[in-house]
Amino acid sequence: MQDKDTSAPGGSMPHKLIDGSFLFILAIAVVSGIAVYLLKGPETFWAIFRRDAGFAVFLLPKILAGVLIASALPFLLPRERVLRLVGPESGVRGLAIATAAGAIFPGGPSVTYPLTIGLMAAGADLGAGVALVSGWVLVGLNRTLIWELSFLPPEFVALRVALSLPAPIVFGLVVRHLMAKGRA
Repeated sequence: MQDKDTSAPGGSMPHKLIDGSFLFILAIAVVSGIAVYLLKGPETFWAIFRRDAGFAVFLLPKILAGVLIASALPFLLPRERVLRLVGPESGVRGLAIATAAGAIFPGGPSVTYPLTIGLMAAGADLGAGVALVSGWVLVGLNRTLIWELSFLPPEFVALRVALSLPAPIVFGLVVRHLMAKGRA
């Protein structure tokens, strides 16, 4: 089944409801479920199933909100401004902005990934998208302030952040270089 998404400005990116990655994950889930049922019994299988179904019900509203925000971003953000700030011609400054945005996103993957896609639909390039997600993963201030500083010595946290900070920018530069090379 294939739908065309024409909601994003200039976008008609095809989306498949059932694709290879979905089928792969589904196969792993089915095989794992059968293995648990056969090795640990039906009681364990159904206990795990109920727990995971509850988690899915808890997570779905967050995913829905993230997707709705991501869908709205291209319409709410001026494309020219996004292109100037984090577009393909924004240079290292644009990658630093994307890294900082990723670092301050407080949400989990259900918010960060849809927001990244929304920003890319609004004009951010793939390099900025990689820098944003990498900034969220490697620098993430929410995790750093709440968790790391609660358990680890401040010198350790400062060193880890200092070493991690340039990585998203480097990743973005590599992606931009590869994209430029691919166009040539």
